[in-house]
Amino acid sequence: MTAPRTALLAPDKFKGTLSAAAVTRALAAGIARSAPEVTVRSCPIADGGDGTVDAALAAGSQARTTTVTGPTGLPHSARWALADDVAVVELAETVGLHALPDGDLAPCTASTRGLGELIRVALEAGARTIIVGLGGSASTDAGAGLLQGLGAHLLTVDGTDIGTGLEGLSALATVDLAPALALLDGASLVAANDVSNSLLGADGAAAVYGPQKGIPAARIEHADAVLAAAAALLDPASLHRDLPGAGAAGGTGFALFLLGARQRSGADAVFELIGVDAQLAAADVVVTGEGKLDEQTLQGKGPAEIARRARERGLPVAAVAGAITLDEQTLRRAGIERSWDLVSRAGSVDEAIAHSERWLVEVGEELGHWLADGAAPVDGPALGDSGAAEEDSITA
Repeated sequence: MTAPRTALLAPDKFKGTLSAAAVTRALAAGIARSAPEVTVRSCPIADGGDGTVDAALAAGSQARTTTVTGPTGLPHSARWALADDVAVVELAETVGLHALPDGDLAPCTASTRGLGELIRVALEAGARTIIVGLGGSASTDAGAGLLQGLGAHLLTVDGTDIGTGLEGLSALATVDLAPALALLDGASLVAANDVSNSLLGADGAAAVYGPQKGIPAARIEHADAVLAAAAALLDPASLHRDLPGAGAAGGTGFALFLLGARQRSGADAVFELIGVDAQLAAADVVVTGEGKLDEQTLQGKGPAEIARRARERGLPVAAVAGAITLDEQTLRRAGIERSWDLVSRAGSVDEAIAHSERWLVEVGEELGHWLADGAAPVDGPALGDSGAAEEDSITA
């Protein structure tokens, strides 16, 4: 086989370390050193979590910045993306864990209000389709803050607005979603995530995701009861609370469903937006990756989906990660022919993080040699589909 003419670099972010675009640039620099004859195409990816706005911007969307209400009520500057009448907003960027002042958790009071405010701004800017990347949320408020940010009336028994977060939700007595629905008339909301959790119960928002937001184990049952009481008012016909994805982002998926949103695989929604299939059609080989290649990667996350689509086209795939916990056989079943990790090369996680760009350039040089030697696709079954979860550190 002759050397591939075009290599598509399509990594996700190395969470907490480098953006997907930065990973792409470092790998491209290394390939240029060892295989300058290879044409490199850059396509940073995301799967609906943090990094989704970055992927949209890398694909040509216009960068916007808006000050909204952060998860604890303080003003927070949030980036979003706009291309024609399609906007991309990101919960993690707006009211997520990364938006918490000093990283201090606020399990009872963190609110999604700023996300609703940002959606309103996008509508005012002319957006008619709004892709909402869910993931990395700081709150468990069933999206009540989001609804308020869009003008819905969520009131206490004495007719005042409920307070913020789970604590405020416990005082909910009456609901009027009409103002929010009127604001969204003619627009489409897309909940981009791969979470299949319903709102309530053992597989619900509080039980599964509450602990990472600071809800003590002894308070999970109480939190679920608060969500159930609120759902009885917000969704009296029980049309939305049990839907897969209603429990995403502390119940933000539930609020979006109340507003008519449809859920899509985060990877599918982002890949369509940034034109991944057209990029694959122009490639001879694909390089993907993320902070950690592990079992969660195989649950429909961006790199796994890229590998699946590339495999369908008979394209060889290589992967680069900060760390890899999958064995070679598992990687091959996922359609990944070759893989490189930074931790084994650097000698430690700390060193891999501290000098990640240097190690990526070095890996890029080795990738160039692999490309020049004639990368070939692997045999075996393609990766199947399933649902996703959340990661941390030099992880995905």
